[in-house]
Amino acid sequence: MHRLPPQPLVQTLLAGGFRLFFPAGALMAALVIAIWVPWYLGLLDMPSALPPLAWHQHELLFGFVPCVVAGFLLTAVPNWTGRPAISGKPLLWLFLLWLAGRVAILLSGWIGLALAIPMALAFLPVFTVVIGRELKAAGNRRNYKILIILALLSLAQFSFYIELQTVGDVLVSSRLALSVILLMICLVAGRIVPAFTGNWLKPRKPGRLPVPFSRFDAAVIVLSALTLGSWVMQARAPFEMTVPVGMLMVAGALAHLVRQIRWCPERTWGEPLLFILHLGYFFVPAGFLLTGLSLLLEEPSLSAAGIHAWTAGAIGIMTLAVMTRATRGHSGQALHAPWSTVCFIYALAIISALARIVAALLSVNTTALLSIAGLAWVGAFLGFVFLYAPAGGSRR
Repeated sequence: MHRLPPQPLVQTLLAGGFRLFFPAGALMAALVIAIWVPWYLGLLDMPSALPPLAWHQHELLFGFVPCVVAGFLLTAVPNWTGRPAISGKPLLWLFLLWLAGRVAILLSGWIGLALAIPMALAFLPVFTVVIGRELKAAGNRRNYKILIILALLSLAQFSFYIELQTVGDVLVSSRLALSVILLMICLVAGRIVPAFTGNWLKPRKPGRLPVPFSRFDAAVIVLSALTLGSWVMQARAPFEMTVPVGMLMVAGALAHLVRQIRWCPERTWGEPLLFILHLGYFFVPAGFLLTGLSLLLEEPSLSAAGIHAWTAGAIGIMTLAVMTRATRGHSGQALHAPWSTVCFIYALAIISALARIVAALLSVNTTALLSIAGLAWVGAFLGFVFLYAPAGGSRR
């Protein structure tokens, strides 16, 4: 049997959204940490008009995450609608629009924020219109909610610039962006995690099966939206909001834990490609609990730990879990995580999340823990690029 000749790299990259946006998002995630740490410590000078911390927050929330979301939706929407996937030149133009925003913000000290901000703002609205057009053409109203999520993330980005220039920090807009991303994780995970788990368990391990998306899941998401919305408002609100929001956070943590138990996470030990989805989602209730306790106990270290449970844990691990599974599934590879993926992606991501959370909780050895967290984060995402980018797609 003759093997087909390999396709040119550019043609492979433009064949589907995940092939282009997933490696780019992983590179972005690694670069944001690799650049920010020495910049923040004064060891590096960058030509951005944004302060180091604001640039770090902006590029993670509005650079890295939208890139991964684009790769996921450009792959998932054709399955939802039955329409051809966006590929070729339209895909390239979308990617270049995203890339232009990253370059503009990085060089904003040279070109000025008046030019950089519109360039950075352009991607999310355009991408929302593109996805909306695909859903509308197929009459797929069930998934219109994803358009609301994208619109809210775009609003959060616009608010980021306004807040930074008027107040000097981004406390409200960063909370809004993180809340929107968490709700997106809750929505997507509620569809794919029980479905993937059930599909894997049925032919292998008869017994308890995950409960598919139900009214209980919808209630948990509504509670989460109410809780996170209150948390956003509490950022600059009077002290009176602190205890009620803290109690909502603890209730949200318990609701998400019950939700996850219904998905049978304990039955997925045998397949790391599946178990990592459950593990990543676990950081959602962990973040709710830590943030709630920080408000009830007035303990700032718990607040920082909660934020990083959501960012380094839920966002970091869930994005890597989704990217590895989607890439394997859509490139004809077995739906099994080989040792290289487990050791050089999943293990490093878990180490990064745990080290960052513990560093927030402890007042000693924080420098060593932060270094471990940063190096492990960079290693995990570079591991994805090496093992799963088109040029390395056949590596194990």
